[in-house]
Amino acid sequence: MLKLLLQMLTGKDNETHDIARWSWLISLLTVIIVSAWNTIHNISYTLTEFAQSVGIISAAHGAAIYAKKDTEPSPTETDK
Repeated sequence: MLKLLLQMLTGKDNETHDIARWSWLISLLTVIIVSAWNTIHNISYTLTEFAQSVGIISAAHGAAIYAKKDTEPSPTETDK
């Protein structure tokens, strides 16, 4: 499980940590935690607001990862 998570947070070579992917994970966890906090404390927070937050985060980070796709280190021959 941990190996899968680390592979998701690294570049194409599965070794170099990717700041865009880490930022994406931290942003999504923050939205989920704030949503849970609001729900526990009976603060009005609609599903629409949650969906918009997740959508904006996913679109922004997806665009960032796409924009830098050519700068990622390539896997070595032994990794292929």
